[in-house]
Amino acid sequence: MRAIGTTVCVGLLLGFVAPQQASAEIVRIYATNSGGDNVNIIDPATNKSVGTLEGIEGAHGVASSPDGTRVYVSNEADSTLDVFDQKTNRLVRKVPLSGHPNNIAVAKDGRIVVAIARDPGALDVIDPVKLERKVTILHKGRLHNTYVSKDGKYAISGSTRTSIFTVVDLDKEEVAWELNLGKGVRPMTIEHNADGSPKRVFVQVSDLNGFRVVDFAQRKDVGTIELPTDGNVEVIHHRLDSPSHGIGVQPDNKVLWVTSILANAAIPYSLTDLKPMGRVQLPELRVSGRAPMASVPNWVTFTPDSKQMYVSNAAMNAVTAIDTQAMKQMAVIPVGQAPKRIGTLVTN
Repeated sequence: MRAIGTTVCVGLLLGFVAPQQASAEIVRIYATNSGGDNVNIIDPATNKSVGTLEGIEGAHGVASSPDGTRVYVSNEADSTLDVFDQKTNRLVRKVPLSGHPNNIAVAKDGRIVVAIARDPGALDVIDPVKLERKVTILHKGRLHNTYVSKDGKYAISGSTRTSIFTVVDLDKEEVAWELNLGKGVRPMTIEHNADGSPKRVFVQVSDLNGFRVVDFAQRKDVGTIELPTDGNVEVIHHRLDSPSHGIGVQPDNKVLWVTSILANAAIPYSLTDLKPMGRVQLPELRVSGRAPMASVPNWVTFTPDSKQMYVSNAAMNAVTAIDTQAMKQMAVIPVGQAPKRIGTLVTN
C-alpha cells in the first residue's frame, strides 16, 4: 500500500488514486469523527461508508505508514497516537505522547509527527519501528496542525494561541525558522516545486474568511485572499472565529480548493494566478423553524487523479463528495459525529 498527501495535507494519507483505474490499487477516504468515538472509512467508487476504526474518543488527525500496513490516529481523550492494522482495522498499539494532540503527519522515512496542543507547545516525533516517542521539539505556543513536505525535509506547524508559523528541519530535528502571522494559525496546505520542496504555503488564520500566502524561500507573508460571504445561511456563533477551515492543493498541483463556512461552499483557485475558478455549494442543514444553516465545511482531500474531492461537514455529520472537473456535488455521505480531519489512503 502507498499513501500520498495533499494538503494538505500534506503528509501521507491525504488525497489520491482514481478508483476507476485498471490497477489493483484501492482507495479509501478516512474521516475522523471529533465528537464521537470512531473513524469512518469511505469507498470513493461507491461514495459509501464501508467500515470504521473503533474506540477512539475524540479522534483528531489521521495518516498512514509509507508501506501502508498501519493507520495512525491522534487520540485527544487519551493523549496517544493510536496505531491500527490497515487490513483488519484493529488497534495494535497506543503510543503515549508528551501532551494533548491535534493533527499529525508522516515523513517519507516513516517518522510520525504529532502537534501537541498544550502549553508550551511541541512537536512529538514518533519512531515508526519502536513505535515510541523519539524526541519532543519545543515550539512557541501550543500547536494545532502539522504537515510534512513531499521531500521529507520539513515539518510545518502552526499555533492558534501565539500566531507562530514554525518550520522544523527533520534531518536535524530542530526548529529551522519561524514567522509571526499576527493571527492564530489554522489549517494549511503546501504547494510544492518539482523536486518536492515547498514553494508556497497557503495558511488559514483566525477571523479570516480566506487564506494567507507564505513564500517558503523568502520566509515571509506575501498576500491575503478573501472568500465570498454570500452563503445566505445561518452560522453557529462560535464558528465565526475560524470562518474558513479547510484547504488543499489538488495532487496535479494545478488547483487550490478552499472551504468557507460563511459561503457554505468549496471554492477552487488556479495556482498560477490565485484567481477563483467557480464555486461548489455545499448542503444546507435544515432545522424546523429556522433559516437554512451552514453545513460547517472543514477539511478536504482528493483522489490521486484530482477528479474527486471530499469535504467534511462538521454540522451535518456527513462528508460531501465533489466532482472537481464538473464542479458539482456527487454525494452526501453520512458518517459519525462532527467529522473534521479527512484523508485518503491507497492500498494494493
